[in-house]
Amino acid sequence: MSAKDYYEKDFYAALGVSKTATAAEIKKAYRKLARDLHPDKNPNNKQAEEKFKTVSEAYDVLSDDTKRKEYDEARQLVGTGGFGGFGGQRGGGGAAGGFDINDLLRNQGGGGAGGLGDIFGGLFNRGATNTRAARAKRGGDVETEVRISFTESVSGVTIPIRLAERGTCPTCLGTGAKPGTSAHDCPVCNGTGLTTRNQGSFAFSEPCTNCHGSGSIIDDPCPTCHGERTVLQSRTLSTRIPAGVSDGQRIRLAGKGDAGSGGGPHGDLFVVVHVSGHELFGRSGDNLTLTVPVTFPELVLGTDLTVPTLTGSVRLRVAPGTASGRKLRVKGAGVKRKDVTGDLIVTVEVAVPQKLSTEAAAAMEAFAAAQTEDPRPAITRALGVTQDSS
Repeated sequence: MSAKDYYEKDFYAALGVSKTATAAEIKKAYRKLARDLHPDKNPNNKQAEEKFKTVSEAYDVLSDDTKRKEYDEARQLVGTGGFGGFGGQRGGGGAAGGFDINDLLRNQGGGGAGGLGDIFGGLFNRGATNTRAARAKRGGDVETEVRISFTESVSGVTIPIRLAERGTCPTCLGTGAKPGTSAHDCPVCNGTGLTTRNQGSFAFSEPCTNCHGSGSIIDDPCPTCHGERTVLQSRTLSTRIPAGVSDGQRIRLAGKGDAGSGGGPHGDLFVVVHVSGHELFGRSGDNLTLTVPVTFPELVLGTDLTVPTLTGSVRLRVAPGTASGRKLRVKGAGVKRKDVTGDLIVTVEVAVPQKLSTEAAAAMEAFAAAQTEDPRPAITRALGVTQDSS
């Protein structure tokens, strides 16, 4: 990206967020736009492809705290004419021979006016003393989303992930020029990518408008990438989702993001995992949960239950007099990870019938008549005290 792009493109507007948006708001906006504009969803749609590129470019900058700070400062200082006040200031030796803003950029370190040399050097990818020196730049981080089943989240799964990314144009091999031709130095800036204009006693360097800050001119652009040097490509990679992954977990795959430029390293790939629900099982940490309906007689008299697990079934003994809502533990039947094995927590819950047959209703009435034990003695005592005091 050229310097001109940085202070002329409004990355906040591209994502539809405010300049004070939080990292979470920026990520949410990017995910929605990326899903809507993804090439797989919009095949042969050049406009959607360009918007997808712009959104990805904006997120690459705004999702990185350092890049976002540099971008904001560059737009404030350059885009709004932040150096305009310097023209009226004269002082010392600078007034006699004029002042070149490049001297300021070269001499700024970590202090002074806030490290301007670092800001503009990082943004424009030019060394402070040699504007044409190539600088290695790390590739951007990429984020994608996958959905797996509940069972796969417990046992782990290897899945293919298809990504859309900018890659070196295979036709021109990244030169941007039609095969058999080559780019040449811009005659306006002599290949530096910068032009100088005078403003009072100062000389202010800015990106060359003829070459858009690239330093080179392509007379005969590549028919594939149209001079952009990169094209949108799809690639598929297989990745292992580890056992025990939870819904919403973010997995980092180092070096699997966008390719770097100038020999820089690849960025990282972040995979956000979404886990579908299960019709029977739930999850609490590394434990699986299961609710098993039982009848009232089964709780009163006791019974043996056969309950399912994710890998088969087990038999559980329900002791006589077990209360509804009691939790029973099956050791080792939960999530199995490298260093942790969870359990299966079974909750027995009485199922109250909505309708009773004549025989069943008679049996329940006989049971109620034969039942002499008070099921709520504390409440009965409290009610008795209240009645006596009245």
